[in-house]
Amino acid sequence: MLIQLIYASRCSRVLGPADVKDILSASQRNNTRAGITGALCLNNGIFLQLLEGDRTAVNALYHRLLKDDRHRDTAILDMNEIPHRRFTGWSMGLIASLETNRQLFLKYSGTADFDPYTMGTASLRSFFEEILQNVRWLE
Repeated sequence: MLIQLIYASRCSRVLGPADVKDILSASQRNNTRAGITGALCLNNGIFLQLLEGDRTAVNALYHRLLKDDRHRDTAILDMNEIPHRRFTGWSMGLIASLETNRQLFLKYSGTADFDPYTMGTASLRSFFEEILQNVRWLE
């Protein structure tokens, strides 16, 4: 069964560009092996990630993330069964906190600071759908 899981977590420490690059490359490598696709957003010290794939594989990955000391306040924001993948070409794409992406973050946030913890399911799904439609958001 295919599922899509969206979760958020706060960075437990400040991450530099090299840290983010390492996270992205490890995610791409590991997710390809596990058959997981999706997108990772990092803004204001908050990770927002969409994962899609086999339920067992996605659950296993999420449980590994819970043990990762770079994450705190981890919360599942949405999880549902899907008929097919949306992020088929991405083992993991990154939407970074760049000035050019500020309008995207602001569009879906109820406050000036992007806070996915306060977003509803419809907003989260629309946010990632817009990313799919506008690949320019990817770093």
